Amino acid sequence: MARWRSLHFDFAAMASPCSIQIDTQDERATRRAAKAAIAEVQRIEAKFSRYQAGSVISRINQSAGKAAVEVDAETRELLGFAHALWEMSDGLFDISSGVLRRAWNFRQTDLPTPEAVQAALACVGWEKVELKDNSVRLTQAGMELDFGGFGKEYAADRAAAVLHQHGMQHAMVNLGGDLHALGPRGLPEISGAPWRIQIAHPRPEAGKPTAPLASLALARGGLASSGDYERFLIHQGKRYCHVLNPHTGWPVTHWQSISVLATNTTTAGAIATIAMLKEQDAAEWLPSQDARYLGVLWDGSLVQSPAQ
Repeated sequence: MARWRSLHFDFAAMASPCSIQIDTQDERATRRAAKAAIAEVQRIEAKFSRYQAGSVISRINQSAGKAAVEVDAETRELLGFAHALWEMSDGLFDISSGVLRRAWNFRQTDLPTPEAVQAALACVGWEKVELKDNSVRLTQAGMELDFGGFGKEYAADRAAAVLHQHGMQHAMVNLGGDLHALGPRGLPEISGAPWRIQIAHPRPEAGKPTAPLASLALARGGLASSGDYERFLIHQGKRYCHVLNPHTGWPVTHWQSISVLATNTTTAGAIATIAMLKEQDAAEWLPSQDARYLGVLWDGSLVQSPAQ
């Protein structure tokens, strides 16, 4: 019988370091599966990234204020998902809010002027999007859509689905920290054990080795995190992060980070982002989402689900 091994496949996609780890006895089949899964991630990036000139999203954005753009079933499904998130979040999860980056530059320490924020806000609003069965139209010139709020998470789920189609049963997909576990570990010495996920502390001390915030067990499903630590600027001692409220145009401040474990990565990411945007109201909302979570409040205190 072939020897069990844990194979690692590293690659870059969606401006992030990515990896796939598979416990296997069949190296040849596993390499084929990993290659197909990586190709699926690259397909999704090429199709939906706003940075790709030929992507569906770029075509939609280039037609803002003009004619509707026909879309295929996959794109229509993701647009429908975005609409559902907009409704369940009371308009806080809005994939048209990426234009706020026109006002915010997190590579500098100056705040945008109120006029710049208001000018960007004028182009925000999912209610301005005309969504039909096979087309979408941005009714106002200057509007844009951005799948960045769930693109990597969706790609992680799709990569896991491709691995499953190739017969893989013990794998971990990691797309820049958005994770999907396809079954528990398979190596004989740890067979059936969950994958252990180290959650980074959102406020590591400079120059000091920092212990992880937590070690979470994940045997099957998705894990995603959202926080104020990825892109931010410091102005007069105050942190302003890239998670922007589409109603005000200004950064959220209540949470340092939120990590969510759910049935799939797309769901986990959506819950984490909506919780960040809900700020203090997330304390009542999170327990209703049927997901495990671990959050760090603005003052460093921990909040976690009872099943954590």
